[in-house]
Amino acid sequence: MTDIFENHTSPDSSNYASSSGFSVDDKDIGYRAATSKHTYLLDNKSALHFFSIKIDLNYARMAMAEMVGTFILMFCVCGISASTQFQKGAVGLPEYAATAGLTVVVIIFSIGPISCAHVNPAVTIAFATMGQFPWFKVPVYIIAQTVGSMSATYIGCLVYGIKSDAIMTMPLQGCTSAFWVELIATFIIMFLVAALTSESQSVGHLSGFVAGIAIGLAVLITGPVSGGSMNPARSLGPAILSWKFKNIWIYMVAPSGGAVAGAAMFRFLRLQDQHSTTLSSPNISDAGRPIPFCSRRSGPMILLVEKNWSLFSERVEVFRQRYVLGTKISDGVYRKLPL
Repeated sequence: MTDIFENHTSPDSSNYASSSGFSVDDKDIGYRAATSKHTYLLDNKSALHFFSIKIDLNYARMAMAEMVGTFILMFCVCGISASTQFQKGAVGLPEYAATAGLTVVVIIFSIGPISCAHVNPAVTIAFATMGQFPWFKVPVYIIAQTVGSMSATYIGCLVYGIKSDAIMTMPLQGCTSAFWVELIATFIIMFLVAALTSESQSVGHLSGFVAGIAIGLAVLITGPVSGGSMNPARSLGPAILSWKFKNIWIYMVAPSGGAVAGAAMFRFLRLQDQHSTTLSSPNISDAGRPIPFCSRRSGPMILLVEKNWSLFSERVEVFRQRYVLGTKISDGVYRKLPL
């Protein structure tokens, strides 16, 4: 039983599509930090050593990160909703949009390197549909996101003294308008997220702020019509606690459909570019260009680091031959070039 924590391999979180757009190095650093073998966690007397089933804590951390991220999002929603009630309408839609956007920025920078910061079942489904996220993890992510939403709603209602009904999203201008505005807004968000995932090197660490701005914009255009959800977990958590599911289908179907459509549209627009990039042979002129790739387990991720490392290795070898070994005059005889 002493090997229960040993020989863990990376959960390939760095290869999964991420709403944060972090680079591979960022995610590897986050993974190493999350899986560091501290002595107090690996004490042989730990209760986990008594389980007969070997537990894969790496995937458990990813699911836990999604639950914590969704909890943070929903607790902030509870806070701004309570402020709206306490201030009798003085806190309105702009404050709500700013809160949602800033919260997303915090979540992306905190759990992005661990779980890719989906915190939205629609985003998870979209990435899986496009082949950029493994389907067998989709139910785990969705359950974690829903549990996080429910927990935050329950605790938020206790802390702020409000009812869960006040946090629910309901159509304000009819079901048809609410459906289409949710679908279009989620389409826009997912289109941007797909772009950030594909071009993370060009955006860098600003990707979190860009995603937060997009969320705030989406809330501004959807709030007066649908309440501003774009996230099935955000609507499902309060609905379960209130046990009111009227029109809940809008907030399940529309965001999921919009997210899949947004990812598919970006992939269609990038299809020719990806094909030409894959067929072209790497050379020095391509060194600064991100190289996307697609596979069953991982989608368009950035391989710029690996390519630059290959180029760097080649240049080191050239330097070694020229200035260390020198120019070969005859068998076993070299003439070193001056530096």
